[in-house]
Amino acid sequence: MFNPTKKDRSGATLDSDKQSSQVRNPDLKSGGLSRRYVWLLPVVFITYSPAYLDRANFGFGAAAGMGTTLGISEQQVSLLSSLFFVGYFLFQLPAAALVRRVGVRRIITVLLIAWGSCATLMGLLRSFWLLCIDRVLLGAAEGLIFPAMLFLLANWFIRSERGRANALLILGNPVTVLWMSIITGYLVQRFGWQATFVVEGLPAVLWAGVWWFVVRDKPTQAPWMPRAAAESLEEVIAAEQASVPPVGSILEAFRRPDVILLSAQYFCWSLGIYGFVLWLPAIVREGASLSMGRTGVLSGTPYLVAIVAMIATSTISDRTGRRELLVWPSLMVASVALFVSYLVAGRSFPLAFASLVVGGAAMYAPYGPFWAILPERIPRPAVAEVMTLINSAGALGGFSGSYLVGWTRAITGSSSVGFLLMAIALLCSSLLLLLLPKSRPSAADPPSKSYH
Repeated sequence: MFNPTKKDRSGATLDSDKQSSQVRNPDLKSGGLSRRYVWLLPVVFITYSPAYLDRANFGFGAAAGMGTTLGISEQQVSLLSSLFFVGYFLFQLPAAALVRRVGVRRIITVLLIAWGSCATLMGLLRSFWLLCIDRVLLGAAEGLIFPAMLFLLANWFIRSERGRANALLILGNPVTVLWMSIITGYLVQRFGWQATFVVEGLPAVLWAGVWWFVVRDKPTQAPWMPRAAAESLEEVIAAEQASVPPVGSILEAFRRPDVILLSAQYFCWSLGIYGFVLWLPAIVREGASLSMGRTGVLSGTPYLVAIVAMIATSTISDRTGRRELLVWPSLMVASVALFVSYLVAGRSFPLAFASLVVGGAAMYAPYGPFWAILPERIPRPAVAEVMTLINSAGALGGFSGSYLVGWTRAITGSSSVGFLLMAIALLCSSLLLLLLPKSRPSAADPPSKSYH
């Protein structure tokens, strides 16, 4: 059983409450622990940025005439966009055990080089079938990055910090798409989509060295962390985990009702958000008849609003201890906003675009609280695999969203049906979260609250 325990000096086993009360509470504002925000989080944030850049810039290639350049149909372009998620899905669960056995630091170093190389090849290959293989390999290389990062942060941040830590990681998503939307639009306009893919694939390879020298899997392994602060932090994290109900095996954790429900919920959420991310440039260009440069600027607007929404939501989540209550209403708002876009698409582009801005921000806002739910429900020996399972379900949702939104655009010649599809998926995601079983109060709550 995954049931971590400690013994007192007499050899008696301590229960979770006693363990929590005997752990030294770290001063989270001390110079030692504050180094996590100077050394670790910026590197984590930057590392996730090229991962999202190399999957999201495909939408600009599609909008810039990838099909015409390669001599392929719109349906084939849609298939290329979605094949990324096939690789993303297939290799996550088999590789999840490596996170604990090999370590996050080593795995992500290799993955940075792998996905940067595959992303660069996207601009060099001319064969449709070779591009299909490359897209699958790109997804495989990036498939483990997100759950591995979440697992890393769970080893470095306590419960009352985790929502914000997760949000700062995931901010790499909208921040990247924001600057990418502006820069990529002009790069494509000036040099073409193929040269742009080459230029934007190289940073991941170069960044691998920085990641290797700075990041460590645990606080006590980091040369830039004071030993006393690192040990105190690890003790508190271990005490918080000791209060989480144990599970007998990884398969038992996978069969838990809350894990199954969260997997279904994240599938629907990802269907909506990846349909949005990958096809927004084409939707904007189609609706406003703009150049690629101006399309990029306009496409970045929803992500600017999303950044503010994510920071605000994660801060409220950590201060109140609320998780689910901040997730489902945001997704409900996103669903309504995209439904409004569906109703007015083709009639009023300003109103449709304003709805897209609201919908995009609401889709991104609750990421931090959502990924903070799992370490508070699942014991540490199983949490990496459970995160990977749920992220795999999201990969299937991403495949469905990117393919179906692109396919409906190709068949109907309009984006409106895609808006409806994304709205329905986000509505289902919101409603499923309302069914999530309540977790029992954590024994680690009292010490966590006393840190403030």
